[in-house]
Amino acid sequence: MLLGSLVVLLILAPLLGLLLSAKPGEVSQAARDAQVIESVRLTLICAAAATIGCTLTGVPLGYLLARRRFWGRSVLMAVIDLPIIIPHSAAGIALLTVIGRRSLAGRIADGGFTGTAIGISLAMAFVSVPFLVNAAHSAFAAVPVRLEKAARTLGASPRRVFWTISLPLAWRDILAGMVMMWGRGISEFGAVVIIAYHPMTTPVLVFERFNDYGLAYSRSAAVVLILICVSLFVILRFIARRKRGKVREDA
Repeated sequence: MLLGSLVVLLILAPLLGLLLSAKPGEVSQAARDAQVIESVRLTLICAAAATIGCTLTGVPLGYLLARRRFWGRSVLMAVIDLPIIIPHSAAGIALLTVIGRRSLAGRIADGGFTGTAIGISLAMAFVSVPFLVNAAHSAFAAVPVRLEKAARTLGASPRRVFWTISLPLAWRDILAGMVMMWGRGISEFGAVVIIAYHPMTTPVLVFERFNDYGLAYSRSAAVVLILICVSLFVILRFIARRKRGKVREDA
């Protein structure tokens, strides 16, 4: 219990320290600051776009990893986890070779995706997609194979089995992975700042204000972002819990 309390304290102490040290007037002013509002909007939209885009491809990949055994599967799973261990500044530089001005994408897209919302979304997707794919893999692995086989023996196609059995049983853990990916994308700084210093996401804005003006000026913007993220996170968890309760009642 004591050791667990230390972990909780490690998480809560910096957050509470930041929230308590910020003056209400400073936070209110930051919440009305057009630059802060625009950075928060950009951050949330880009993180959501990265999450939705990767969900369309990452969930089928998670299902494939959970249901198929093939040569190179272990290597593929290791590749998926690589963005977690790569320093994110190095990840941003690596992305520049693919979406920068001198890359093939840069020549096709007339300048590449640096300094654009698309580039920001790609950077967020790169560093956070392992959370989604691993969650989907674990979720589908927990679905009993016998249920899928029973449906197949009754004449259901593989596609119908996926949509009517596998996905409905796995969606809660997949949703948790989506929330984790979305949250990780919002907090990303290292890769994003290399791909796009402008337009600024909120982590980049907080860094710039801290670097140029110090703690007092950057603190209020950080508090605004934290309050918004925590509020959205609580709402999503509440929705997931309500749906989970309805599923149990129907069962």
